[in-house]
Amino acid sequence: MPLRHLALAVAVAAVWGVNFVVIDVGLAHFPPLLFSALRFTVAAVPAVFFVGRPRVPWRWVLAVGVVLGVVKFGLLFIGMHAGMPAGLSSLVLQSQAVFTAAFAALLLGERPGRRRLIGLGVGVAGIVLAAVDQGSAGGGSGSMRAFVLVLAAAVAWGLSNVLTRKAAPPDLFRWMVWVSVVPPLPLLGLSLLFEGRAADLAALRSLSPGGVGALLYVAWGATLFGFGAWGYLIRHHELTVVAPFSLLVPVFGMSSSWLLLGEPITPAAGAAALLVIVGIGLASFTPGRAARARARDGANAGAPARTPRPSPGAVAAARSGRPD
Repeated sequence: MPLRHLALAVAVAAVWGVNFVVIDVGLAHFPPLLFSALRFTVAAVPAVFFVGRPRVPWRWVLAVGVVLGVVKFGLLFIGMHAGMPAGLSSLVLQSQAVFTAAFAALLLGERPGRRRLIGLGVGVAGIVLAAVDQGSAGGGSGSMRAFVLVLAAAVAWGLSNVLTRKAAPPDLFRWMVWVSVVPPLPLLGLSLLFEGRAADLAALRSLSPGGVGALLYVAWGATLFGFGAWGYLIRHHELTVVAPFSLLVPVFGMSSSWLLLGEPITPAAGAAALLVIVGIGLASFTPGRAARARARDGANAGAPARTPRPSPGAVAAARSGRPD
């Protein structure tokens, strides 16, 4: 990977990690469901008028728009609004890799190998440790409810990963723009039902630079720039080369939450983060295949260059690590 692509991959991970701090800021200005509806509205309009058709069946756009946009982000924003720390949220959401593997086995008939199972087991141990640490932090049942909401968001993210694999969109940026068209109306309806018209109108009438800035960041920075740059990297490199950079997201998420929001990083939280990152790394990296590919390339040095196709398991591991 050239240095400029390496820098871009790290920049995307940083944007996605800091995004959790920005979400926390935005939730101080908007009710969570309204904030999520506005996020997707700003991400979709006006971009949807310039990107062309999604080039996948509309049923997949609708399905992922509901599961990823309405369910995943609705639960994430509600969980963070209920008290889930931003840094811990960035970590717990990485458990989507476990749920992606589970849904892929159930719905696609994929069977992860022993190495990946060990990695996912280590990641699960990290999530359990994070749950124990959150439960002992003094927040009581409300704190655990917030944790469960964010964990449920990771479940929805895992399902949306499998649906996205089935859809196989050729352009990730265009795909995310069209997926962003689906959630605004359902989320707005849920906001009016559960958060109330008065709360929504009050938030819109009292718009502040902080609220607008947070909205633009999560819509244009985390969504359009993030997925656009991620798609660019995937078009130029194998998925297994790009996907492990997503492991930097909780690193940036937890460190920025500590620096900007003053969230403490307890020894248990640090150990949980290490377990999750190592576990998902074990599940994502395929050094044996990479070594064999390099050996083949060396043996065929006189033959025309050919890019090796990643195996279905490697593709699944790579796509399951792709953040939001």
